[in-house]
Amino acid sequence: MSDTPFGFGLPPEEPDDGDKGKKNDPTGGGQGSGGPANPFGFGPGAGGDNPFAAMFGSMNPNDLGAAFQQLGQMLSYEGGPVNWDMAKQIARQTVSQGTPDGSKDASVGPAERSAVDEALRLADLWLDGVTSMPSGAISSVAWSRAEWVEATLPAWQQLVDPVAERVGLAMGDVLPEEMQAMAGPLIGMMRSMGGAMFGQQIGQAVGVLAGEVVGSTDIGLPLGPAGRAALLPLNVERFGKDLSVPQDEVRLYLALREAAHQRLFAHVPWLRSHLFGAVEGYARGIKVDTSKLEDVVGQFDPSQPEQLQEALQQGMFQPEETPEQKAALARLETALALVEGWVDAVVHAAAKSRLTSADALRETMRRRRASGGPAEQTFATLIGLQLRPRRLRDASRLWASLTDARGLEGRDALWEHPDMLPTAHDLDDPDGFVHHEQLDFSELDKMLGEAANGPKKAEPDADTEDDGKDDTDK
Repeated sequence: MSDTPFGFGLPPEEPDDGDKGKKNDPTGGGQGSGGPANPFGFGPGAGGDNPFAAMFGSMNPNDLGAAFQQLGQMLSYEGGPVNWDMAKQIARQTVSQGTPDGSKDASVGPAERSAVDEALRLADLWLDGVTSMPSGAISSVAWSRAEWVEATLPAWQQLVDPVAERVGLAMGDVLPEEMQAMAGPLIGMMRSMGGAMFGQQIGQAVGVLAGEVVGSTDIGLPLGPAGRAALLPLNVERFGKDLSVPQDEVRLYLALREAAHQRLFAHVPWLRSHLFGAVEGYARGIKVDTSKLEDVVGQFDPSQPEQLQEALQQGMFQPEETPEQKAALARLETALALVEGWVDAVVHAAAKSRLTSADALRETMRRRRASGGPAEQTFATLIGLQLRPRRLRDASRLWASLTDARGLEGRDALWEHPDMLPTAHDLDDPDGFVHHEQLDFSELDKMLGEAANGPKKAEPDADTEDDGKDDTDK
């Protein structure tokens, strides 16, 4: 797992063995540092090492006035830890530029909306037979990439703000009081610049992800409005482009995954806060290298704001990983694996007898995750969490085994409380967990039965009856 949160520098490479996670390729297939290998990374972006080159580099002399006006707005920003207005603007610009393969965003037509509505309707019908959870989608929608950006920004804000805020506050936390007084205005400017840089990088990252996601739940979190199942027709088409699978089957399979996620998040009320809370728990432990920070504050030139970018790349905010942070990452990885494993298991159960391409589509989805899908990109560079493909397979096997052992209702009942879910240790031994659960629940059923029948009354013996007689009978 990476030592740097929020993509402040590239995570270290890990063995590409399908278990320890993928190698992080800083140049892989994306638009600058916002590419698939590092969507949130603060490495070289579209403008090279200078984040402002993207703004000024393509300007002709007639546009310089507007560029300097935008720079002034960046320096005067006084909002939260991330300049979300800038993030939204840059995300929309990134979407409009298209993907590396030349795919351009376009408005969704009536025929595409109808196809998505029908796929999600049929998906919900098929899922009724493989899970005890009812439909979680109140409505369905077909989004363009730009519409996905608009609809998911509130969730990105909730996910990213705790990390960005802690990074920003850490600057003041480590300075002695006399230095805070001396460098106060400079720190304020650096925080404004930090908010602008966060907005610039996050906007680019979200814009790049908009070209890859196929629905609202691709990263394992509910990014869209509650109860609204969504597919992106253009990206669904790209997903199945080289698969030799009918487009209708691709759309229906991805609709099954979206609808399954919607059921889980709608009927497990604690799950959303549990996942987002793990990210917040990690953020609370972020600390910075005091000596590096003091050097930067002493040498920072306000006329050269790109110096702050260079400091970020050199690890100025290198965190000291704490046991609490490790626990938060482990908790998040396990929860994400359980969500993906449950979705994979129920979707395969629904599709295997109805779609001839079910196995091929399942394997394609697994390869996508192993090579770095949207979920892997997001968590690897946001908080340094490498989602291990084997973890996802173990979770899927565990849920399938629980279905065989306990049925749909018994399997889904484990989502009633986080303490009932399998742990990271249980994912190491799925069969052991299933066997252990069978024993535990048979004993629990026995105890519940006894409780329902009331306490068993003791049989009075003859001596007791005699002793209880009234003396007048003697």
